[in-house]
Amino acid sequence: MRVLAISVHPDDETLGCGGTLLKHKASGESLYWMIVTQVHQPSWSREISERKAAEVQKVSDAYGMEQYFKLGFPTARLDKVSQADLIDRMQDVISDVKPEIVYLVHRGDVHTDHHAVFTATMSVLKPFHMARLEVRQVLCYETLSSTNAGAYSFNQAFTPNVYSDITPYIQHKTEIMAMYETEAQPDPLPRGTSSIRALARYRGATISVEYAEAFMLIHQIS
Repeated sequence: MRVLAISVHPDDETLGCGGTLLKHKASGESLYWMIVTQVHQPSWSREISERKAAEVQKVSDAYGMEQYFKLGFPTARLDKVSQADLIDRMQDVISDVKPEIVYLVHRGDVHTDHHAVFTATMSVLKPFHMARLEVRQVLCYETLSSTNAGAYSFNQAFTPNVYSDITPYIQHKTEIMAMYETEAQPDPLPRGTSSIRALARYRGATISVEYAEAFMLIHQIS
């Protein structure tokens, strides 16, 4: 089975579905990673850009990714990017990988880049296109400090209906998050280790396990 994680910013996938990706890998499934944006000068220094690129490579190795794709759109500037260009670039990757499962950021996240990527992905993965692309399931994950920071709206709320037991993988998930030295936060901020564990513990309690990740099922073709 081929699994594709779509990140707007590199650490999204670890926060949202890192434990589940490790679980897929342990089951012998193939992992692929699409990173839509990257930092740009002069808003970020060349040193930070190089550090972030090194972090991506390190994290990819830690997950055992088969391949990762950096689309290179400017971080925090997707509102200035042609939606058609974004859709085309994402479609190229999905057509190449032909993943059976796609993990995606949630549309209700406070970060406008996340909303843009969700909308573009939905354009690529319309249900009548999914069979051609060999996609069977599309799930949204929650991203600490983005999903939970948005203003509440009933039709934009993250309301999980799929859960994954990640109890054996929670330690490795937090270790991978620590590799994002330019993104990780100290406790008690949202991306601190205790917060990551607390959310996983809360989601785990929902299904009577120690730790879990929660998802919203968008489309599934059986």
